[in-house]
Amino acid sequence: MQAKEKASFNQADYLLRTDNLVRHYNNSGLFSFGKGVTRAVDGVSLYMKDGETMGLVGESGCGKSTLAGLILRLIEPTSGKIYYRGMDITNWQGEKLRLWRRNIQVIFQDTHASLNPRMKIGTIIGETLRNFEKHEAENVEQRVEELLTQVGLDPGFRDRYPHQFSGGQRQRVSIARALALKPGIIICDEAVASLDVSIQAQVLNLLKDLQGRYGFTYLFISHDLAAVEYISKSIAVMYLGKIVEIIRSNLIKEHALHPYTRSLLAALPLPDPSQRLIYDRLVKGDPPNPANPQQGCRFHPRCHLAEKICSSIEPELQLTGKRSDHQVACHLA
Repeated sequence: MQAKEKASFNQADYLLRTDNLVRHYNNSGLFSFGKGVTRAVDGVSLYMKDGETMGLVGESGCGKSTLAGLILRLIEPTSGKIYYRGMDITNWQGEKLRLWRRNIQVIFQDTHASLNPRMKIGTIIGETLRNFEKHEAENVEQRVEELLTQVGLDPGFRDRYPHQFSGGQRQRVSIARALALKPGIIICDEAVASLDVSIQAQVLNLLKDLQGRYGFTYLFISHDLAAVEYISKSIAVMYLGKIVEIIRSNLIKEHALHPYTRSLLAALPLPDPSQRLIYDRLVKGDPPNPANPQQGCRFHPRCHLAEKICSSIEPELQLTGKRSDHQVACHLA
């Protein structure tokens, strides 16, 4: 087996960087059923370029939303660092942190929970502007109308309440709110998961169009590999708190190396199932308990290619040697 090398990066080339980011939860308390710690995020290092989309994919419970909360600084990390434009923002607090948050916005999955049902959408979007910028009331109203137009909604809708819109329209309102401050990064946390397939396509195309016009950087989080592949330039595959592969989206079908990534690809529907590669197999069983992960590679209990080394030594995320931007954490890759 050829020796692999770790990836090395010029920090100045990246808008956002996480360095060995960790979030553990203590399993103690009245309603806890175990001991020790739950390793929700366990040493994640990501690098996001300005103006590009990174997809983050993995099954439910792997730590995707926890990682988003860490990057947003809504959750405090157990250890590790978060850098924005080269600045270490990991320990920022108070007004400094509040003002920085204008650079990063989020689009949530559940618009019923993220949009205040007692507020008109014009007020919901305008509130973002009022919190961070000093605007006259007329200027706020004008800006709200511009944002509604940008996301494909009638500016006259500003006086309606969230319950008067369809799911796709509410998500467009969420997008308009995220655009208001012209942030550097927008985190899309399962932003299309609750929508019909046709509406998903419309929202994905809207996000791509806005990125093309304004140069936004997206972290697109989803369990839907097809949606992630469509919108992203690069894809990070997450399993049980760790990144197991990072690869360009246009290469994933032909060049993915990690067995878990291949299993996700095998789950995608095909017009002709006989076209599947013989080593594409659906993953078996449930993920291990994150409070008590297996020794070695965390995927090895479910991997049909696992060998002895996989159960004893945990693989590091390293360059494959074939491409400078393809990393994989697998002894057999």
